[in-house]
Amino acid sequence: MTTVLSPAATSLPRLGQQLLPILYQHRLVATGQLHRMVTPHTQRPVYLRSVLSQMRAMKLVECTARRAGRRGGPELLWFVTPRGAEIVEASREVTSRAYRISPETAASQLQEHTLAVVETGLAFTTWARALGDECGPLDWEPELVHRVRDGENRLGDDALLIPDAVLRYTRTTPTGRRLLTYFLEIDRSTMQVGRLGRKLTSYARYATYVPAPPPGQRFTAAGAGREAWRDRYPAVPRLLIVLTGASPTVLQRRTEDLRALAAADPRVRRTSQLAVGITTLEELTDRGPFEPVVTPLLGDPILGDALLASPSAS
Repeated sequence: MTTVLSPAATSLPRLGQQLLPILYQHRLVATGQLHRMVTPHTQRPVYLRSVLSQMRAMKLVECTARRAGRRGGPELLWFVTPRGAEIVEASREVTSRAYRISPETAASQLQEHTLAVVETGLAFTTWARALGDECGPLDWEPELVHRVRDGENRLGDDALLIPDAVLRYTRTTPTGRRLLTYFLEIDRSTMQVGRLGRKLTSYARYATYVPAPPPGQRFTAAGAGREAWRDRYPAVPRLLIVLTGASPTVLQRRTEDLRALAAADPRVRRTSQLAVGITTLEELTDRGPFEPVVTPLLGDPILGDALLASPSAS
Protein backbone atom coordinates (compact mmCIF):
# COMPACT_ATOMS: atom_id res chain seq x y z
CA MET A 1 0.00 0.00 0.00
CA THR A 2 1.32 3.45 -0.89
CA THR A 3 1.59 5.75 2.11
CA VAL A 4 0.07 9.18 1.49
CA LEU A 5 1.78 11.88 3.50
CA SER A 6 0.60 15.42 4.09
CA PRO A 7 2.77 18.42 3.17
CA ALA A 8 3.73 18.78 6.85
CA ALA A 9 4.93 15.20 6.98
CA THR A 10 6.86 15.33 3.71
CA SER A 11 8.81 18.32 4.99
CA LEU A 12 10.15 16.11 7.75
CA PRO A 13 13.37 14.14 7.36
CA ARG A 14 12.92 10.40 6.89
CA LEU A 15 13.57 9.78 10.58
CA GLY A 16 10.72 12.12 11.53
CA GLN A 17 8.36 10.31 9.18
CA GLN A 18 9.36 7.06 10.89
CA LEU A 19 8.87 8.47 14.38
CA LEU A 20 5.33 9.82 13.91
CA PRO A 21 3.51 6.46 13.57
CA ILE A 22 5.62 4.96 16.36
CA LEU A 23 4.63 7.71 18.78
CA TYR A 24 1.01 7.51 17.63
CA GLN A 25 0.80 3.76 18.20
CA HIS A 26 2.74 3.55 21.47
CA ARG A 27 1.34 6.76 22.93
CA LEU A 28 4.26 7.74 25.16
CA VAL A 29 7.90 6.85 24.49
CA ALA A 30 11.10 7.99 26.18
CA THR A 31 13.97 9.48 24.18
CA GLY A 32 16.22 6.57 25.16
CA GLN A 33 13.61 4.05 24.03
CA LEU A 34 13.26 5.79 20.66
CA HIS A 35 17.04 5.73 20.32
CA ARG A 36 17.20 1.95 20.84
CA MET A 37 14.15 1.47 18.64
CA VAL A 38 15.07 3.43 15.51
CA THR A 39 18.71 4.61 15.75
CA PRO A 40 20.53 1.78 17.59
CA HIS A 41 23.46 2.13 15.20
CA THR A 42 24.39 5.51 16.67
CA GLN A 43 26.22 5.86 19.96
CA ARG A 44 24.31 8.95 21.08
CA PRO A 45 20.86 10.20 19.98
CA VAL A 46 22.05 13.63 18.88
CA TYR A 47 20.32 13.59 15.49
CA LEU A 48 17.24 11.95 16.99
CA ARG A 49 16.89 14.77 19.51
CA SER A 50 17.31 17.32 16.73
CA VAL A 51 14.52 15.75 14.67
CA LEU A 52 12.23 15.53 17.69
CA SER A 53 12.84 19.22 18.39
CA GLN A 54 11.96 20.01 14.77
CA MET A 55 8.76 17.98 15.05
CA ARG A 56 7.87 19.80 18.25
CA ALA A 57 8.41 23.15 16.58
CA MET A 58 6.01 22.00 13.83
CA LYS A 59 3.47 21.11 16.57
CA LEU A 60 3.43 17.45 15.52
CA VAL A 61 4.71 16.12 18.83
CA GLU A 62 4.99 17.31 22.40
CA CYS A 63 6.97 16.13 25.40
CA THR A 64 6.88 15.94 29.15
CA ALA A 65 9.40 15.02 31.83
CA ARG A 66 9.45 11.59 33.42
CA ARG A 67 8.02 11.64 36.92
CA ALA A 68 10.40 9.10 38.42
CA GLY A 69 13.85 10.37 39.30
CA ARG A 70 16.64 9.05 37.09
CA ARG A 71 20.40 9.39 37.10
CA GLY A 72 21.70 12.04 34.78
CA GLY A 73 18.66 14.28 35.08
CA PRO A 74 15.07 14.03 33.89
CA GLU A 75 14.23 12.10 30.73
CA LEU A 76 11.86 13.45 28.11
CA LEU A 77 8.82 11.45 27.08
CA TRP A 78 7.28 12.10 23.66
CA PHE A 79 3.73 11.86 22.30
CA VAL A 80 1.87 13.05 19.21
CA THR A 81 -0.31 16.13 19.17
CA PRO A 82 -3.78 16.12 17.58
CA ARG A 83 -2.18 17.54 14.43
CA GLY A 84 0.40 14.77 14.38
CA ALA A 85 -2.30 12.17 14.91
CA GLU A 86 -4.27 13.48 11.95
CA ILE A 87 -1.23 13.10 9.70
CA VAL A 88 -0.65 9.50 10.82
CA GLU A 89 -4.30 8.57 10.35
CA ALA A 90 -4.36 10.09 6.87
CA SER A 91 -1.34 7.97 5.89
CA ARG A 92 -3.14 4.76 6.95
CA GLU A 93 0.21 3.30 7.94
CA VAL A 94 -1.08 2.05 11.30
CA THR A 95 -4.48 1.20 12.72
CA SER A 96 -6.40 4.34 13.67
CA ARG A 97 -7.22 4.57 17.36
CA ALA A 98 -9.81 6.72 19.08
CA TYR A 99 -7.54 7.17 22.11
CA ARG A 100 -5.65 10.46 22.37
CA ILE A 101 -3.02 11.10 24.99
CA SER A 102 -3.28 14.54 26.55
CA PRO A 103 -0.48 16.53 28.22
CA GLU A 104 -2.21 15.79 31.54
CA THR A 105 -2.23 12.04 30.90
CA ALA A 106 1.36 12.11 29.68
CA ALA A 107 2.41 13.67 32.98
CA SER A 108 0.27 11.36 35.14
CA GLN A 109 1.03 8.24 37.15
CA LEU A 110 0.27 6.17 34.01
CA GLN A 111 3.74 7.00 32.70
CA GLU A 112 5.59 4.06 34.18
CA HIS A 113 3.14 1.40 33.05
CA THR A 114 3.03 2.80 29.50
CA LEU A 115 6.81 2.90 29.37
CA ALA A 116 7.05 -0.66 30.74
CA VAL A 117 4.82 -1.90 27.92
CA VAL A 118 7.09 -0.16 25.40
CA GLU A 119 10.15 -1.62 27.14
CA THR A 120 8.72 -5.13 26.82
CA GLY A 121 8.06 -4.70 23.09
CA LEU A 122 11.49 -3.18 22.71
CA ALA A 123 13.08 -6.26 24.30
CA PHE A 124 11.53 -8.42 21.58
CA THR A 125 12.58 -5.94 18.87
CA THR A 126 16.16 -5.78 20.12
CA TRP A 127 16.52 -9.56 20.27
CA ALA A 128 14.87 -9.99 16.87
CA ARG A 129 17.55 -7.76 15.41
CA ALA A 130 20.29 -9.78 17.10
CA LEU A 131 18.83 -13.18 16.15
CA GLY A 132 17.90 -12.40 12.55
CA ASP A 133 14.17 -12.58 13.33
CA GLU A 134 11.47 -10.07 12.49
CA CYS A 135 9.80 -7.81 15.04
CA GLY A 136 9.82 -4.10 14.39
CA PRO A 137 8.73 -0.99 16.30
CA LEU A 138 5.16 -1.28 14.95
CA ASP A 139 4.77 -5.00 15.58
CA TRP A 140 3.07 -4.59 18.94
CA GLU A 141 -0.14 -2.69 19.59
CA PRO A 142 -1.33 -1.59 23.02
CA GLU A 143 -4.76 -2.29 24.48
CA LEU A 144 -6.63 -4.00 21.66
CA VAL A 145 -10.18 -4.82 22.72
CA HIS A 146 -11.45 -8.42 22.58
CA ARG A 147 -14.98 -9.46 23.51
CA VAL A 148 -15.18 -12.46 25.83
CA ARG A 149 -18.93 -12.82 26.33
CA ASP A 150 -22.25 -11.92 24.73
CA GLY A 151 -24.94 -9.63 26.07
CA GLU A 152 -26.75 -6.51 25.04
CA ASN A 153 -24.74 -3.37 25.69
CA ARG A 154 -22.38 -5.28 27.95
CA LEU A 155 -19.19 -3.28 27.87
CA GLY A 156 -17.95 -3.83 31.41
CA ASP A 157 -14.83 -5.58 32.62
CA ASP A 158 -16.54 -8.97 32.48
CA ALA A 159 -17.43 -8.59 28.79
CA LEU A 160 -14.15 -7.31 27.36
CA LEU A 161 -10.55 -8.47 27.45
CA ILE A 162 -7.93 -5.79 26.88
CA PRO A 163 -4.32 -7.03 26.89
CA ASP A 164 -1.62 -4.50 27.63
CA ALA A 165 -0.37 -5.26 24.11
CA VAL A 166 -0.62 -7.76 21.27
CA LEU A 167 2.81 -8.52 19.79
CA ARG A 168 3.66 -10.33 16.55
CA TYR A 169 7.07 -11.92 16.09
CA THR A 170 8.48 -13.97 13.20
CA ARG A 171 11.01 -16.51 14.39
CA THR A 172 13.54 -17.76 11.83
CA THR A 173 15.22 -21.13 12.44
CA PRO A 174 17.07 -23.66 10.25
CA THR A 175 13.76 -25.51 9.84
CA GLY A 176 11.78 -22.49 8.64
CA ARG A 177 9.89 -19.38 9.72
CA ARG A 178 7.28 -19.30 12.45
CA LEU A 179 4.76 -16.54 13.15
CA LEU A 180 4.21 -16.06 16.88
CA THR A 181 1.50 -13.90 18.41
CA TYR A 182 1.52 -12.88 22.06
CA PHE A 183 -0.88 -11.31 24.49
CA LEU A 184 1.36 -9.28 26.82
CA GLU A 185 0.40 -8.50 30.41
CA ILE A 186 2.83 -6.21 32.20
CA ASP A 187 2.71 -6.35 35.99
CA ARG A 188 4.71 -3.65 37.78
CA SER A 189 3.95 -5.19 41.19
CA THR A 190 1.47 -2.39 41.93
CA MET A 191 -1.78 -4.34 41.66
CA GLN A 192 -3.05 -7.15 43.83
CA VAL A 193 -2.11 -10.55 42.47
CA GLY A 194 -5.75 -11.59 42.77
CA ARG A 195 -6.76 -8.96 40.21
CA LEU A 196 -4.27 -10.35 37.71
CA GLY A 197 -5.52 -13.81 38.55
CA ARG A 198 -9.05 -12.80 37.62
CA LYS A 199 -7.76 -11.57 34.27
CA LEU A 200 -6.33 -15.04 33.66
CA THR A 201 -9.90 -16.29 33.76
CA SER A 202 -10.83 -13.79 31.04
CA TYR A 203 -7.98 -15.04 28.85
CA ALA A 204 -9.15 -18.62 29.32
CA ARG A 205 -12.69 -17.55 28.45
CA TYR A 206 -11.51 -15.82 25.27
CA ALA A 207 -9.64 -18.93 24.10
CA THR A 208 -12.95 -20.83 23.94
CA TYR A 209 -15.44 -17.99 23.38
CA VAL A 210 -17.92 -18.59 20.56
CA PRO A 211 -20.02 -15.50 19.80
CA ALA A 212 -23.77 -15.96 19.67
CA PRO A 213 -25.43 -15.21 16.31
CA PRO A 214 -27.17 -11.83 15.94
CA PRO A 215 -30.71 -11.67 17.36
CA GLY A 216 -33.17 -13.48 15.10
CA GLN A 217 -30.46 -15.38 13.24
CA ARG A 218 -29.01 -18.85 13.58
CA PHE A 219 -25.54 -20.23 13.11
CA THR A 220 -24.76 -21.38 9.59
CA ALA A 221 -23.13 -24.76 9.17
CA ALA A 222 -19.81 -23.04 8.42
CA GLY A 223 -20.01 -20.71 11.42
CA ALA A 224 -21.31 -23.10 14.05
CA GLY A 225 -19.00 -23.30 17.04
CA ARG A 226 -16.38 -20.95 15.55
CA GLU A 227 -14.30 -19.25 18.22
CA ALA A 228 -13.94 -15.47 18.02
CA TRP A 229 -10.14 -15.58 17.94
CA ARG A 230 -10.18 -17.34 14.55
CA ASP A 231 -11.30 -14.11 12.86
CA ARG A 232 -8.19 -12.29 14.13
CA TYR A 233 -5.37 -14.76 14.68
CA PRO A 234 -3.96 -17.93 13.08
CA ALA A 235 -3.91 -19.56 16.55
CA VAL A 236 -4.81 -18.57 20.08
CA PRO A 237 -2.10 -16.04 21.04
CA ARG A 238 0.32 -17.14 23.71
CA LEU A 239 -0.02 -15.18 26.94
CA LEU A 240 3.22 -13.83 28.40
CA ILE A 241 3.03 -12.20 31.83
CA VAL A 242 6.00 -9.90 32.35
CA LEU A 243 6.84 -8.91 35.92
CA THR A 244 8.89 -5.86 36.90
CA GLY A 245 9.05 -3.05 39.45
CA ALA A 246 10.30 -5.04 42.46
CA SER A 247 13.21 -7.13 43.72
CA PRO A 248 13.85 -10.62 42.31
CA THR A 249 12.60 -12.10 45.58
CA VAL A 250 9.28 -10.26 45.33
CA LEU A 251 8.88 -11.15 41.65
CA GLN A 252 9.53 -14.81 42.41
CA ARG A 253 6.86 -14.67 45.11
CA ARG A 254 4.40 -13.13 42.65
CA THR A 255 5.19 -15.87 40.15
CA GLU A 256 4.40 -18.52 42.76
CA ASP A 257 1.19 -16.73 43.76
CA LEU A 258 0.02 -16.55 40.13
CA ARG A 259 0.72 -20.23 39.63
CA ALA A 260 -1.26 -21.05 42.75
CA LEU A 261 -4.22 -18.95 41.58
CA ALA A 262 -4.15 -20.62 38.17
CA ALA A 263 -4.01 -24.10 39.69
CA ALA A 264 -7.10 -23.25 41.76
CA ASP A 265 -9.07 -21.91 38.80
CA PRO A 266 -10.92 -24.73 36.99
CA ARG A 267 -11.48 -22.66 33.83
CA VAL A 268 -7.77 -21.90 33.49
CA ARG A 269 -6.81 -25.51 34.21
CA ARG A 270 -9.21 -26.87 31.59
CA THR A 271 -8.26 -24.46 28.78
CA SER A 272 -5.50 -26.37 27.02
CA GLN A 273 -5.72 -24.03 24.00
CA LEU A 274 -4.12 -21.21 26.01
CA ALA A 275 -0.36 -21.36 26.61
CA VAL A 276 0.75 -19.05 29.45
CA GLY A 277 4.16 -18.22 30.86
CA ILE A 278 5.65 -15.81 33.37
CA THR A 279 8.97 -14.00 33.12
CA THR A 280 10.56 -10.77 34.28
CA LEU A 281 11.32 -7.73 32.18
CA GLU A 282 14.93 -7.86 33.32
CA GLU A 283 15.43 -11.48 32.21
CA LEU A 284 13.59 -10.86 28.95
CA THR A 285 15.80 -7.87 28.22
CA ASP A 286 19.12 -9.35 29.33
CA ARG A 287 18.83 -12.92 28.04
CA GLY A 288 16.13 -12.77 25.36
CA PRO A 289 12.80 -14.55 24.83
CA PHE A 290 14.32 -17.77 23.49
CA GLU A 291 16.46 -18.58 26.50
CA PRO A 292 15.08 -20.45 29.55
CA VAL A 293 13.59 -17.39 31.22
CA VAL A 294 9.86 -18.30 31.23
CA THR A 295 8.08 -20.21 34.00
CA PRO A 296 4.92 -22.01 32.81
CA LEU A 297 1.72 -20.97 34.57
CA LEU A 298 0.59 -24.58 35.02
CA GLY A 299 2.46 -27.81 35.62
CA ASP A 300 5.99 -28.20 36.85
CA PRO A 301 7.85 -24.88 37.29
CA ILE A 302 10.57 -25.82 34.80
CA LEU A 303 12.04 -22.83 32.98
CA GLY A 304 11.48 -22.74 29.23
CA ASP A 305 11.41 -20.12 26.51
CA ALA A 306 8.72 -17.90 25.02
CA LEU A 307 7.57 -20.53 22.52
CA LEU A 308 5.29 -21.83 25.29
CA ALA A 309 4.33 -24.96 23.38
CA SER A 310 0.77 -26.16 23.92
CA PRO A 311 -1.22 -28.96 22.26
CA SER A 312 -2.93 -26.57 19.82
CA ALA A 313 -0.13 -24.04 19.31
CA SER A 314 1.22 -23.62 15.83
